[in-house]
Amino acid sequence: MSNYGLFLLLATLTILSPGPGVVLTLSNALRHGWAGALPGIFGIALGAFVVAGISASSLGLILAASATAFTLLKYLGALYLFYLGIKLWRTRSFIPELKASAAQPWRRFVEALSIQLLNPKAGFFFLAVFPQFIQHQHDYYHQFLLLVASYSLLVVAVHSGYALLANSARGWLGSQKGARMVGRLSGATFLGFGVMMASASK
Repeated sequence: MSNYGLFLLLATLTILSPGPGVVLTLSNALRHGWAGALPGIFGIALGAFVVAGISASSLGLILAASATAFTLLKYLGALYLFYLGIKLWRTRSFIPELKASAAQPWRRFVEALSIQLLNPKAGFFFLAVFPQFIQHQHDYYHQFLLLVASYSLLVVAVHSGYALLANSARGWLGSQKGARMVGRLSGATFLGFGVMMASASK
């Protein structure tokens, strides 16, 4: 493995950077607490693993070469972010929703997984970065699994940290004013990411 430490540093900085997954983790932590945010975190981590696998296959090469495939996935992802943005913008309360939603962690898992799978930029990150850390004289699949597993574990660690920070602010969100403010900020952020994704080019 070539420069494994450098890969970990680059991956950590990439995961730390604000994006739809980070906003969703923060929102889930504010709504459901740290433990309630874990299904979404695992969904994002699994999505990263799947996207990496697709990117390393012929489908990843097709997406990289086909403008039509890239555009289709781009707009699907943008529409989904618009939907989440409008949903969060209309939120009037975070804390009271905890009891009603606690029994449905699979929804948060699927929601987070969908965000990751519908983001074409994630696939191009793996396409662009992975080859720089692969030693072709060694077994490709062993190196690939190590890099992808490391990235997915970093997703869990970093997003868990974000969730802990957000969980510490849940007391303030017991008020309708606090919940509305954060809901609109999160919603506007998702809408902004949707616009950025829709206007993205290869």
